[in-house]
Amino acid sequence: MADQSIISALVLGLIEGLTEFIPVSSTAHVLLAGHFLGFRSPGNTFAVLIQLGAILAILLVYFQRLLSIALALPTSVKARRFVVSVLLAFLPAAVIGAIAHDFIKTVLFETPVLICLVLIVGGFILLAIDRLPLTPRYTDVMEYPPSLALKIGLFQCLAMIPGTSRSGATIAGALLMGTDKRSAAEFSFFLAMPTMLGAFTLDLYKNRDALSFDDFTVIAVGFVAAFVAGIFVVRSLLDFVSRRGFTPFAIWRIVVGTAGLVGLWMLG
Repeated sequence: MADQSIISALVLGLIEGLTEFIPVSSTAHVLLAGHFLGFRSPGNTFAVLIQLGAILAILLVYFQRLLSIALALPTSVKARRFVVSVLLAFLPAAVIGAIAHDFIKTVLFETPVLICLVLIVGGFILLAIDRLPLTPRYTDVMEYPPSLALKIGLFQCLAMIPGTSRSGATIAGALLMGTDKRSAAEFSFFLAMPTMLGAFTLDLYKNRDALSFDDFTVIAVGFVAAFVAGIFVVRSLLDFVSRRGFTPFAIWRIVVGTAGLVGLWMLG
C-alpha cells in the first residue's frame, strides 16, 4: 500500500465529511480533488463508499432524536407520518439510482468538465434562491406532509449529476415549496440516511469482485476521516444556515467550479 494512497484517502475523506451535508456537492469535490491528486479507485467506488462515514456521523449526532422517533412509532401519528415522509422522499432516488447506476458511474463521474460547469450553474441558482422573498409555511420537519416530502425527493434526483449536490437539490426544492432554511437543512440530514446507505449498499454490491484488500484499507482511511469531519459539520451547520443562509456556499461553488475549469485547462 503506497503511502501516497493513504495520504490521498485521508485528504479525500476529510473533503467528503466537510462537504457532504452542505450544498456544494461532496461528490464533485472528491472527484475533482481525486483527479488532480491522481487518485483512482475501481469503478470510482471510493467516492461513494466513504459516505458511510458521513452516515454514521449523522446517526451519532441525531441518535437521541432518532431513538425518540422510533419509540414513539407505536403511539404517535406524527412520528409515523414523519417516517413515511422520509421514505417517500427517498423512493425516487432509489428507483432512478438503481436504473441509472452504471451510466452515472462510468459516464458522469468520468466527466470533470461537466462537474465544474454544474458546480458553477448550481451556485448561481442557489444564490438566486437565497435572495427570493420566500415566506415559509413549514418550519418543523416533523410537520412536513408526505406530499411535500415526495416533491423534495424528486428534487434530490437532480443530484444524480455530479456537481449538483444532494443536499443542495433537496434544500433548494424544499425552500421553493415553502419551508424555512433551518428545517430544509435538517430534513436533508434525515433524507441523507436512507439515500446514502442505499447508494453505499448498491455500489459495494456492484463492485464486490473488483475490490482488493488494499482498496478496503484505503476506503477505511477515507471512511474514518469522513466520519470525524462529518460530525463537526452536522453539529454546526443548522445554526450557520439560520444566521448566514446559503450565499457563502453558492459563492464557494462558483469559485471551486471556476478553479476546476482553469486547472483542467492548464493541467488536464
